[in-house]
Amino acid sequence: MKKIIFAFIFLIAFAACKKKSSVEPEVDPSTVPDFQMIGPRFPLVISQLNGHQTEEDLCADNWLGYMGTPSDFLQNVNNTTYTITWNSFWGREYGNVMSPTTQMIRLSQENKLPLFATWAKLVRILSMSKLTAIHGPIIYSQYGSTANSIPYDKESDLYPLFFKQLDSIQTDFNAKKTYAEFKDYDPSQYGGSIPQWQKLVNSLRLRLAMRLSKVDPTQAKIQGEKALKDPAGLITTNADNFTNSLNGNIMPVAQICYEWDDTRMGAAMESFMVGLKDGRISKYFAPAANPAYYTDHPSVPYKGIRNGGYIKYKGDRTPFSKVSADFKTVTSRRNFTAAEVAFLKAEAGLRGWAGAGDPKTNYEAGVKLSFADWGASDVDAYLADKTSKPINYVDPVDARNNFTALSTITVAWDETDSKELKLEKIITQKYLNNFTNTLESWVDFRRTGYPKIPSAAKNDSNPTWGIIPAGEFIKRMPFVNAERTGNTAAVADAVTKMGAGAKDDIATRLWFDTGKAANF
Repeated sequence: MKKIIFAFIFLIAFAACKKKSSVEPEVDPSTVPDFQMIGPRFPLVISQLNGHQTEEDLCADNWLGYMGTPSDFLQNVNNTTYTITWNSFWGREYGNVMSPTTQMIRLSQENKLPLFATWAKLVRILSMSKLTAIHGPIIYSQYGSTANSIPYDKESDLYPLFFKQLDSIQTDFNAKKTYAEFKDYDPSQYGGSIPQWQKLVNSLRLRLAMRLSKVDPTQAKIQGEKALKDPAGLITTNADNFTNSLNGNIMPVAQICYEWDDTRMGAAMESFMVGLKDGRISKYFAPAANPAYYTDHPSVPYKGIRNGGYIKYKGDRTPFSKVSADFKTVTSRRNFTAAEVAFLKAEAGLRGWAGAGDPKTNYEAGVKLSFADWGASDVDAYLADKTSKPINYVDPVDARNNFTALSTITVAWDETDSKELKLEKIITQKYLNNFTNTLESWVDFRRTGYPKIPSAAKNDSNPTWGIIPAGEFIKRMPFVNAERTGNTAAVADAVTKMGAGAKDDIATRLWFDTGKAANF
């Protein structure tokens, strides 16, 4: 408990510090070139595209079974069991992305440095496309308004606006594909290369198009095909992956795991990775400390914690599998990978989008790219496996956390499978690849119902935050209290924009989450 309170206070202080340093230049603008007033801000804002403990580990990481907490936070009644306690991604993205990029865009325009403004606008879409996937309606088109009540954009307006802005961004980049001034300020592996950023633009368009595949299949197909045919291309090799520097900080999941002992491997990951004989498991996780914890599969020494599990004493499960020690020394983190793009193309092929290519070819390419990216071996044997399936989960401490595997898929592609089964394989492999970048897997899960994972073992949902029926899952995060009390009329209006009967709670579906079981 002390750990997370300390972490939460630290995050607030960290966010405030970052906001100040990213808005107020510490140089005399009369003594440096104009672009040096703007460029140094980019590493700071791009570093805020992912969260930390309260935005990631205790949210999507746990809800999707990537990680599990051994800690009895607040008597085991918290986000992981569907009682909302921490809700801070909103503040991170507005304070550390939208606020500084407003200044960056203004300075870029005033100093006739338009491509810096273009770059900032792209970072905004990367940020806000994450935020809307968490809350639904958000403040975007009216951000910066001085009105007493700032309205939210509804999702059906927000996505077309994203696509329109991506058009403009790509046009700007096409007009000037070499811009040396970017190089010193690009914290990604792109090193200031505009052609590489253009691949990210198209890949982001494809990702957002796929989100709309069930709620607005016509618009999804138009935008998806536009991304697929754009001459600038997509992220297709691991050298194209969009990664961002940690700016000298430790990878959040490693800090939470090794320094605070507040997170461990998730049970769903154990079920899939042990069952499917996945070679990436040793790249993600470390063996459990005691063989007594994995007697159900003694030759594979890993043990995870159930999502929303019954937790009594922290020490019961701290000997379970930590993340790999390699995460303590990495200097960057993944944000968008070639493997994800390959899986998007595989799904696009199933949906009949022009230019997507063959689903089997893209599915297998996605798995191969993922194994290579994570440094895992034996991918050919993995892809040929027609028999191995996810295993049942056994909690050696509390049997109430046990579950029978809901998925019975194998890895090998079978052309005779139904489209639904093919999609389940694609999304499951996309899920396994997305480790440490889990928000998009939460989007996929709500959109498609895949991967098939167990619901929270301990469901503490309540009327205050919304009731999640037994066996079902959290649908969204509520708007933050600062907005509820300081922008009350706009929040009320935003709720109406989510549809008839919507509430500002965790049970209301977002626009892309149609609730329809069939995907085709």
